[in-house]
Amino acid sequence: MDLRSLLLSVSLCAATYGVGQAQRLQTNPSDTTVSTVVRMDIQQNKVNYAPGEAVRFTLEGTLPDGVHVRYRYGNTIIGDETLSRPQWTWTPPKDDYRGYLVELYTEKESGEPTVLATTAVDVSSDWGRFPRYGFVSDYDKSKTKDVIEREMAFLNRCHVNGIQFYDWQYKQHSPLGINKKGKLFTTYKDIANRQIVTQVLQDYIATQHAYGMKAMYYDLCFGAFRDAAKDGVSDRWYIFKDKEHRVKDGYNLPKDWKSDILIVNPGNKSWQSYFADRSNDVYQHLDFDGFHIDQLGKRGDVYDYYGEPVDLPAGYATFIEAMKAKNPDRRLVMNSVSSFGAKEIAEAEKTDFLYNELWEEQDKFSDIHNVIKANSDFSKGKKNTVLAAYMNYRKGFPFFNTPGVLLTDAVIFALGGAHIELSGDHMLYSEYFPDHKTQMDSSLRKAIVGYYDFMTAYQNLLRDGGKETNVDVSAADPAVSINAWPPRQGAVAAYGKTFDGKEVIQLLNFRQANSMSWRDLDGTMPEPQLLQNLTLRIKTTGMMSKVWTASPDVNGGSPQSLDFHQADGYLTVTLPSLKYWTMLVLER
Repeated sequence: MDLRSLLLSVSLCAATYGVGQAQRLQTNPSDTTVSTVVRMDIQQNKVNYAPGEAVRFTLEGTLPDGVHVRYRYGNTIIGDETLSRPQWTWTPPKDDYRGYLVELYTEKESGEPTVLATTAVDVSSDWGRFPRYGFVSDYDKSKTKDVIEREMAFLNRCHVNGIQFYDWQYKQHSPLGINKKGKLFTTYKDIANRQIVTQVLQDYIATQHAYGMKAMYYDLCFGAFRDAAKDGVSDRWYIFKDKEHRVKDGYNLPKDWKSDILIVNPGNKSWQSYFADRSNDVYQHLDFDGFHIDQLGKRGDVYDYYGEPVDLPAGYATFIEAMKAKNPDRRLVMNSVSSFGAKEIAEAEKTDFLYNELWEEQDKFSDIHNVIKANSDFSKGKKNTVLAAYMNYRKGFPFFNTPGVLLTDAVIFALGGAHIELSGDHMLYSEYFPDHKTQMDSSLRKAIVGYYDFMTAYQNLLRDGGKETNVDVSAADPAVSINAWPPRQGAVAAYGKTFDGKEVIQLLNFRQANSMSWRDLDGTMPEPQLLQNLTLRIKTTGMMSKVWTASPDVNGGSPQSLDFHQADGYLTVTLPSLKYWTMLVLER
């Protein structure tokens, strides 16, 4: 957490391009046209499933006659059956770390399918492979079991598989609310003097576990209250602004809060031992799955008690190792503020995934790629990335700007990342997670579900490795400019990866963008104009056997096979539509 602002459908159109001698005309008759009326919703019992585990579905809405359900891995149909009741089960293939799309559909007399609803299924034995991170931040008595169930049901619908418990602590240096007799406080105050009800924490954790989510407690790696000495925190553990240990580094908070935050050296072995014990206290009394570790970004020149310079990133790495050594079965995630310490955190190899909080130093859409790519390099391709990226930061209230949010999510997801943004009762817009004065309207809330379905269903084409490629794509329409990543204002950006015989191209629409900053600070990003039946010319190597497309913006994310033409090293295809984001897949 950076506390700097805390106070506050398809035609072939080959004639458009020259046709050479070596050429292929490929027609895909099976499901070339998809008629879609997404008017129902499908719920499932968990956010992810172990290989071989059955998925339980419930359809919300009246089940029409003649409804079928089919299951896809990419564009391949792996199962199809008739539905006779609104509840049913499906056992996916036993492959681990796979995403699937589920479609409810009916057929017209012509055989054309009409999709009624879609959802996604994640079969993963470990959440860290494809993290989809959410949060909770209020724990007062208004959070009844019914409220908690409703909130977590929404996150379950979005396949959110891990939850950060922001600002639940009694004290930063001693987070568990417990008395000297070892009994948990029924209620206590957090750092902002908000009421925390211990039973609410327990109810959240239990409900999340029932959905298969991981519950991660939040705290700083080096935060202490001004009264920490009475709890056993030594003055010799702090970091200082001077070599003579006269001025402790810290952060001043409002006077009506419990305390300011003073900063301890995260690399100090005595502090690491002390906090590992405090963390163990948490695990012994509350059923958290792990620890979300925070920092405060660059602190300038700081020194230990003995006047030696403190290397904070190195301290982060040893702090992570100490926490893992004390509780090896518990999960760890650590924030990198503006990428400070990102390399050291990744190379510690003890976190489930990598997590970056983006600020003004990384406010361009191109920076999103830079961060995700750097994290992949730091972790030798082993770790995926979640971004804390606060939307409409200056807008304040009452509602988020839907185009700004969807364009940023489109970019993050298309590049293989995830976005911590969803709680059960609000969307994140500030580094102070309890701030909920800006809300999703109904259109954004509906669209977000579709985006999370898409990210989950196609996770193996979005964030399961792959090799970046420089794609050469152009449009027949001279009014539509397409360039390879990075993006340009007023154009469509094409980002490419190869996956085992597939060339995957993500098309992202910046044609109406009024800025190339993902933040959309004032909530003014305009809605992009829909492009339809856009003929594309793509440079390829080798002959392709299939081409298909899918988008979270249309058809509930359902894939659509496309006719195409190949000649002289180029493939010509007509893209049905592009709003914010469309994925195009070329298979050899």
